[in-house]
Amino acid sequence: MGEAVIEVDDVWFGYGDRPVLKGVNLTLESGKISAILGTSGCGKTTLLKLIAGQLRPQRGAVRFRGRVVHTMNDRQLYQMRREMGMMFQMGGLFSDLSVFDNIAFPLREHTHLPESMIRDLVLMKLQAVGLRGARDLFPTELSGGMNRRVCLARAIAMDPSVTIYDEPFAGLDPISLNAVARLIRELNDSAGITSLVVTYDISESLKVVDTIYLLSEGVIVSQGAPKALSENRQDAWAWQFIHAEPDGPVAFTLPAAPLMQDFRLTQPTSRSASGA
Repeated sequence: MGEAVIEVDDVWFGYGDRPVLKGVNLTLESGKISAILGTSGCGKTTLLKLIAGQLRPQRGAVRFRGRVVHTMNDRQLYQMRREMGMMFQMGGLFSDLSVFDNIAFPLREHTHLPESMIRDLVLMKLQAVGLRGARDLFPTELSGGMNRRVCLARAIAMDPSVTIYDEPFAGLDPISLNAVARLIRELNDSAGITSLVVTYDISESLKVVDTIYLLSEGVIVSQGAPKALSENRQDAWAWQFIHAEPDGPVAFTLPAAPLMQDFRLTQPTSRSASGA
């Protein structure tokens, strides 16, 4: 195993009386791409917020390079987050800024680099995602796939040691989806960074990641290399999710009161049943 960059140790978290995470354990190794897969609403984004220190676990701990995240002060949290690049689920580009200025924003905000160096860095990041020619466009002028690639360029603008991708393949056509997946793999390998992909997309995840963690019912129910998980019929959780089987341990219906009780239906009395 490589060096542990992020460790999630028996983490519990819930909203009010609704538990979301119920003892999650996982380790992200240096230089590897890990994926957290799960159905919508299973707690993937909540787990990201715990890793970034936006939320505090109710039990357990998240560690970044051996340090407990929720015990860090503001300065330490700020320093940790500077090491992280984030590709947001909804993109999050500034609509009133050009593509160039969107990518330059974190460099201007967090560094004292001269504008000439920022220009070179922005063009290098755009070149890496194949969009140097779109530098003067605005987000509303981009296609969905182009928007995702600009978000990817912004996520790596500060040369982070850890990059987190929240649903990077959502809403993309097959060509754009494949291009973004390939870029994630190439950027990870060329820069030697540690990457975390949070998604429910199976096909592309299997192609580009090193380790899969399958999150369901608040815990990691299965983990391993993509090929091993996809071929293991004995792992009911992984088999159902990876092969999109309708029946299995992952339930489609959220637990609820009996339907008759919910609608307050009662059996007809013998009088009304007889038509009297």
